[in-house]
This record gives sequence, structure tokens and C-alpha cells, in this order.
Amino acid sequence: MNKFKLNSKYKAVVIGGSAGSFQGIVKILSNLPPNFPLPIIMCLHRLKHVRNGFVEALSLKSIVEVTEPFDKENIKKGKIYLAPANYHMSVELGHYFSLSTEEMINNSRPAIDITLGTAAYVYRDKLVGILLSGANKDGGLGMKYIKDRGGITIVQEPSECMIDTMPRAAMNATNIDHVLKIDQIVQFLKELHKHYIS
Repeated sequence: MNKFKLNSKYKAVVIGGSAGSFQGIVKILSNLPPNFPLPIIMCLHRLKHVRNGFVEALSLKSIVEVTEPFDKENIKKGKIYLAPANYHMSVELGHYFSLSTEEMINNSRPAIDITLGTAAYVYRDKLVGILLSGANKDGGLGMKYIKDRGGITIVQEPSECMIDTMPRAAMNATNIDHVLKIDQIVQFLKELHKHYIS
């Protein structure tokens, strides 16, 4: 895994996904080290009228409990956050979340571009951005923002995706650092973890 130029400067991981990403998310979360030191901020497209069950399903598989943040909730190390159904979730200076019900972007609320873009603004070169399988172009612009601000960008290998529109949109928008299969993304996060405990 020496192709990863890692260090301990990173302060957060942000993950976007849509159609076909659930199994990948489950595999990532179920293989995290139990004391993974960074907050993981997830924005996944989901049915807006189904508010129960999704978080619980992820928490059952995840090493760390998955929670939906409240508006103005502070972002803490070692926590996993999921954008609530039918709310845009932004990361704000001061390291807290803000939720809004503004109009959809890319026919989506939550919009991955908003979460990734605002996280890039706050964390700059200390952010890891990961974009998984999905059926629209949401997240492509957000990954460009992460790259432009010095963060590291990863997309799921399109050939592994159930629907590859989303990672390909990111690859068209910017020069992605790593194109990886889910197992490799898991290994990347484990390697990143080693830099914090070594």
C-alpha cells in the first residue's frame, strides 16, 4: 500500500454515495478499527419519507455507532455522522453541522455536493473525500472542491460500482488521487489509522 502518501495531518473523512453504495458503506464501516480517530461524515441519497431503519441498519454493521446529527451539533473525533433524510447537511467553520431544507440540488436532498464542498472549505488539505456508486452526478463538484483545497480524493472503481455515473462524474471534474475497490478503500483507512497510533 505504499502508493498511498499518508501522514497524520488529516482531520476528517467525508463519504458520498447513492444507488448501489449501501453494501460498500457497510463493508467500510464494519471493517474500521474500533478506535478510528477521525470523524466520518457521510452523505448518502435516501428516501426522504423513510426516516427510520436506515441508521439502525448501518449501526448494526458498523464498528462505531452511526448517528444523525442535530443542527449546530459539534463534530467530534471518532464519531460517524449521517446526513438526515430530506435535509442538506453542511460543515461549518468551528467544526459543527448545520441542517437546512433548501431546494434540492441534483434532484437530491441531502446533496452530496453540499456536504463535500462545505467540508472542503473547513478542513482544506486535512480532508479525505470518498465517493462511491451512484446514479447521478451529485458529488462530482464536491470532489473537485476537495482536490482544489488540497485534500485527498478517492472514488470507487467504476467497474465495481452497481451504477458508475457518480464516480465517473468526479473523475471528469478533477484529477482524482485514487480509484479503488471497496476492499482497497478499507485498507486505505486502516493504513491511515496506523499513522495516528504509530
